[in-house]
Amino acid sequence: MAKISINMKSGEVAAKEIILGIDLGTTNSLVSYVKDGRPVLVKDRTGQSTLVPSVLHFSESGDLIVGDAAKDKLMTHPESTIYSVKRLLGKAYQDLSDYSNRLSYKIIDVEDQLVKVQVGDKFYSPIELSAEILKHLKQRVESELKVTANKAVITVPAYFNDAQRQATRDAGKLAGLEVLRIINEPTAAALAYGDQSEDTDETIAVYDLGGGTFDISILQLSDGVYDVLSTNGDTFLGGDDVDELIIKHWLEERGLTVSAMDEDKTLAQSVRLKAEQAKKHLSANNSFASGDFTLDREIFDTLISPLIETTLAKTKAALRDAELDSTDIDKIILVGGSTRIPLVKEKLSQLFNVEIYNEIDPDEVVAMGAALQADSLAGNQSDLLLLDVTPLSLGIETVGGLMDTVIPRNSKVPASVAKSYTTSVDGQANLKVAVFQGERDLVEHNRKLGEFILKGIPPMPAGIPKIKVHFVIDADGIIKIKAEEERTQTRTEITIKSQYGISEEEMGKMLIDSIKNAKVDMETKALVDAKNEGSALVFSAEKFIKQNKAILSEEEIATMSRQVADLKAVLDVTDKDVIYAKITVLNEYSEPLAERAMNHNISMAMKGQSLKD
Repeated sequence: MAKISINMKSGEVAAKEIILGIDLGTTNSLVSYVKDGRPVLVKDRTGQSTLVPSVLHFSESGDLIVGDAAKDKLMTHPESTIYSVKRLLGKAYQDLSDYSNRLSYKIIDVEDQLVKVQVGDKFYSPIELSAEILKHLKQRVESELKVTANKAVITVPAYFNDAQRQATRDAGKLAGLEVLRIINEPTAAALAYGDQSEDTDETIAVYDLGGGTFDISILQLSDGVYDVLSTNGDTFLGGDDVDELIIKHWLEERGLTVSAMDEDKTLAQSVRLKAEQAKKHLSANNSFASGDFTLDREIFDTLISPLIETTLAKTKAALRDAELDSTDIDKIILVGGSTRIPLVKEKLSQLFNVEIYNEIDPDEVVAMGAALQADSLAGNQSDLLLLDVTPLSLGIETVGGLMDTVIPRNSKVPASVAKSYTTSVDGQANLKVAVFQGERDLVEHNRKLGEFILKGIPPMPAGIPKIKVHFVIDADGIIKIKAEEERTQTRTEITIKSQYGISEEEMGKMLIDSIKNAKVDMETKALVDAKNEGSALVFSAEKFIKQNKAILSEEEIATMSRQVADLKAVLDVTDKDVIYAKITVLNEYSEPLAERAMNHNISMAMKGQSLKD
């Protein structure tokens, strides 16, 4: 279990070492640190805003600008102004094929399967671009405090997979930061809430709808212990998608399609910014009008209702995983600028019928929590216990293409779990371990994270080697796998570094698919299990006949051989009951023969005779 010591009411960052708390967002990013026991959000030079737009602009001379100055270039230089980089982290081009045409800049496919952003004749990875945003945040703090800041805690969506977490950590390293911890955004928000709340025992829901991602986490707070019971979400659902719905509505009003803007990136960008403006305006007003663009609240609510319902479905799923009902929730904490949409609050109030906590700015709460976590790592806070979870199940492929889960979803992290396996073939010297992430019984429906081979297993009969596969998830949610043959201590290990992450659509659908296809998966799994058991019995029976001809009669050998042939003949059928019927016949006939052979072999051994053929 993750044990993070935090004193929520005391502690001060020493002037010589500032550990930053960074919220690296899709739309905006923020940086914070703790002073005199309280999180302080660093503002811009005007002292007006804590938000740094997550936008980068490359000038014709090659200079790079970040933040508000870059955002000003979105309309005038759309092809060289980059936004929503967070959605590209850990992605392959195939994961973004439906999204790339919504961007004003160009993303390309490359040989290593990682997406790249093209600006002129130069190419940048999302990690490099994210690093530039982090550098800007780092410089903002150093400029204000006149000290060097080299360490940070960075937040990520709870539903970020291993590849996305690795990419975030790499971006921090590239920015010159030692990333001490990757912390989930809803969990960071809960820390910030706990810093202000006087309640000591309550169950809260953290609903996080940002610019590009959605998370829902259910936490139990009790005497300083923050226990994450479950999490759910979608790393491709947020305010950007709300903007897209508004754009499509305006285009449909004019009898146009999205492709109509493909050739005019300046027009596309201006419409996108107008949609963002309408979204924000309608959070406090009943209608929006700007030039030819109009939208009233009723139409807006109708447009976004399916998106909000999707978040509510995931919220209900998180409640089920936590084994709670909506009536068990004492308070709702809102995170992310998109939670300012009135329909979000209305739907959440209907679902939970409890107080929505509005005392913390939803744009700032995550950075504040990250700063508190950073302060705890500096050794300044000591009396809070935080128990986080992993969002998706992890396991390995076994015979028949089955997914054997090693660490179930919503398991506490850090986690260290080992399971034992063996070989299926005599003399097997190598064992491939393929690691998957997902909720389905068959690996073909899940996402492969990586694989490695345990080499040098001493030749032994099938079933004799004892191979322990050890999964380790650290506090950042990053995975390491070890495999060891215990008799000889032959071992290998890897850190999973997927070339590309689970696609956003797959990530969001995995749990839903597992429920929809539960019956089919169970039937398929049962058939695969029957075939595996039948194949193993055929192998063992043939080996038994060969090794015990001296003590078996010709009739016994003939009968058992016929039953083995009958079982072989049905291993390709699709009815598990037929296979199990043949297995039962062979088992019942061979059991007394096996007992007789065992007694004979024991007797011979006791007389000092060899049991070898």
